[in-house]
Amino acid sequence: MMVKAAIGRTGVPMPVHRSFERELAQLEALSGHAPDADGIERVRRALASENNYLVAKAAGIAAGHAVKVLLPQVLSAFDRFFVDPVKNDPQCWAKNALAKALVKLECRDATVYLRGLRHTQEEPVWGGHSDTAGALRGACTHALVACGELSDTALLNILLEPLLDRNKTVRMEAARAIGQVGGVSATLLLKLRVLLRKEEPEVLGACFSALLGMEHNDKLDAISLVSDFLDDGEEAAAEAAFALAETHEPAALSALIDRRRKGADAWFGSVLDQAIVLSRMPEGMDFLLGVIEKDARQAASALEAISRVHSSSEVRARVAQSVAKGRNERVQLAFRQYFPETGQDRATGAKQG
Repeated sequence: MMVKAAIGRTGVPMPVHRSFERELAQLEALSGHAPDADGIERVRRALASENNYLVAKAAGIAAGHAVKVLLPQVLSAFDRFFVDPVKNDPQCWAKNALAKALVKLECRDATVYLRGLRHTQEEPVWGGHSDTAGALRGACTHALVACGELSDTALLNILLEPLLDRNKTVRMEAARAIGQVGGVSATLLLKLRVLLRKEEPEVLGACFSALLGMEHNDKLDAISLVSDFLDDGEEAAAEAAFALAETHEPAALSALIDRRRKGADAWFGSVLDQAIVLSRMPEGMDFLLGVIEKDARQAASALEAISRVHSSSEVRARVAQSVAKGRNERVQLAFRQYFPETGQDRATGAKQG
């Protein structure tokens, strides 16, 4: 096939790759600031390109600066790249960027996102084929929540599809979307998915967070359900611990502390300590400081967890007091490892001396 040349401003034919490089450079120059009228026109032309990479760049600019006048062109491009998609849009580069732009430009047409939700794109890879449209389905799944034309019942019926998708990222987005819908039906869907206990840990984590984050939900019941997973397999238990920490609820912190007191191996013990710190509640810090004072075997884990979240001189001073009370050389070494002395600390110590 003969490659056509592009015509430059001087009238001299340029190879296609030179034209592409120039267009790409012009688009990248627009990325750092809101485009003016000429810039918007340049983005509009790029959205009409056959090159999926250029279209993805243009869509990113339209989304990044919320250029709503470009919505018709974004919609047109999105539709165009479903035609012969493996050839015209490998890796779904254009469709992924266009879907994100549609959300930013406040497109609320459910039929647009349903098309993306139900799209699969099998592309050749070594040894077979691979579906490259998972990210697109995930983005469109979440976008449907904002489509006011759909009732909650209709929306939840649609979200059952991605909740059972073979791609775990899509299932995670479905769980988050169901959580945003809220209500009794959404709660039951997520609880059923969790209670089946036949899901990958990351998806369970998304279900946990969705359940715990729902408004007007029985918070204590959700905390109890998620807390049951603290005794499950390692990764599922870790997802449960961090989901509980995100609630910043006293009942969730109590569940984490109770599980920590039962004992755990080194890995899960460190997970629980980190979750307790991330709850950002004074009772959690008090518990870990008590561990540092009284349990030399677990102190290093508590020290590391605190150091990952808190770095202020005030917290360091509190931790130092607990280390001093414990009078354990191994704990003191761990303290120096995770809370190395700074110049400010040395100056403060000198003044106190």
